[in-house]
Amino acid sequence: MPTLGMPDRPHLDGFRRQARTLQRAVRAGDPDAAARVARHHPGVLPDQAGGFRLSAAQLVVAREYGFASWPRLVRYLDTVAEHGWDTKLGAAPAAGPAEEFCRLACLTYSREDGPERWAQARRLLAERPDLTTRDIWAAAAAARPDDVGRLLAEQPRRVAERGGPFRWRPLFYLVYSRFDQGVSAERVLTVARQLLDAGADPDEGYLFDGLPSPFTLLTGVFGHGELGRRRQPRHPHWRALGRLLLEAGADPNDAQTLYNRMFEPDDSHLELLFDHGLGTGDGGPWKTRITELDKPAQMLRTQLRWAVEHHQPARVRLLVEHGVDFHSPFEGDGPAWSPGDGQTPVELARLNGDMEIADYLVTQGATPPGPDPVRDLIAAAFSADRSTLDLLRAEHPDVVAEARRSRPGLIVWAAAHASIETVTLLAELGFDVNAYGRGDAPVEQAWETALHHSAMAGDVELTRRLLDLGADPDLRDQRFDATPLDWARHFHQLSTTDLLGPLTAPPASGEPV
Repeated sequence: MPTLGMPDRPHLDGFRRQARTLQRAVRAGDPDAAARVARHHPGVLPDQAGGFRLSAAQLVVAREYGFASWPRLVRYLDTVAEHGWDTKLGAAPAAGPAEEFCRLACLTYSREDGPERWAQARRLLAERPDLTTRDIWAAAAAARPDDVGRLLAEQPRRVAERGGPFRWRPLFYLVYSRFDQGVSAERVLTVARQLLDAGADPDEGYLFDGLPSPFTLLTGVFGHGELGRRRQPRHPHWRALGRLLLEAGADPNDAQTLYNRMFEPDDSHLELLFDHGLGTGDGGPWKTRITELDKPAQMLRTQLRWAVEHHQPARVRLLVEHGVDFHSPFEGDGPAWSPGDGQTPVELARLNGDMEIADYLVTQGATPPGPDPVRDLIAAAFSADRSTLDLLRAEHPDVVAEARRSRPGLIVWAAAHASIETVTLLAELGFDVNAYGRGDAPVEQAWETALHHSAMAGDVELTRRLLDLGADPDLRDQRFDATPLDWARHFHQLSTTDLLGPLTAPPASGEPV
């Protein structure tokens, strides 16, 4: 499991400097440096630290970033150099009208995305309708078959040329364009076929900000992501366009698509991908380029965990019906929100009080979990089952203390996903209402408080209950240094803004309002 996040615009020289710095620190007897080596390259430290080799330091650095070896890291950086893309380009005005249209028209998977940009693109194209006549990237983004066809006929090699403000190839601009939700399917599909017939790669993709999960053409087709469907919508003709790319050879095992679409219960993307082989094969060209990417089966196991923990019973059924392993415990490396903690899917379902999913998995052949007082206590709390809680506390006097030790931030998850009664029960059991945790995944990571989530959701009733239970409105989250009131304002939740405004201390002098 990597312990460090990949830096923006990674370059080999930076990693070389890190390895040399580590080597010098180890040779100087730095205990923190020695601990890093012990964690990632145990047994390598010689009796005399002065003999610590640069190659050993390079291996430690590579493993800290999640790579099995220094050559694997170097190979990845070569891939970034060839396929990397900097999302900051989305905020920089382009040189000419054609490039500016492309910049405004396309999803960039940055904070710049949103309807306001696409409206600017529409206005620019209306003012300069000729900007697509000599620029194949703008012609593709505008889905203009006549211009694309003529430009390809003049110079067929244009299909593979990178250009425009983002240095993408033409098909990528077509697929990521969102400037006009009313563009006809006929125009979009015609341009896509023109480009594919001319040799465009259906597996084209880029590593946004050097991150290892490629954003492919399919990623753009299916859209969505952390900013939601309004600011990162799927393509208006996603189904037909996605099918066209898949039939042209695009690999269906698209990790970024699966991630971007997992936040909502709609499974239409999975149905289309399963029809074309999702979960089978070797992972395609991107797995060849970046061997650290998950294999197809592991991608789907991660999807199963998310679906189990976020009450998505239809997705659980779909995954099980397509042969995803629902028996084995989750083990090995995984992202922070999908750890290899040794729990099985049915245990996770029970732990989150989701008896619908738990019972379904058992009927499909999953082994029912054995008794576990802590897990059973949490499950009873999430089911608001006071009688079972009383029985567990009587039979296991230490169970509440053990639950608080193992899940100190549980009340944050409960505020985001359970009932007010569950939140109240947990507070009565002594869970700290001001604890820090994560509301997007049931793992212990000190990000925000329960009050942040109720404020963000505009849930006045839950916010009042948390305040009654002792929630502190002046606490700031650990990622953005913002109060619950700041979260309510950021997400335009007027009801919780009005409630928290009089209760939150004004910012100190010099702090942003």
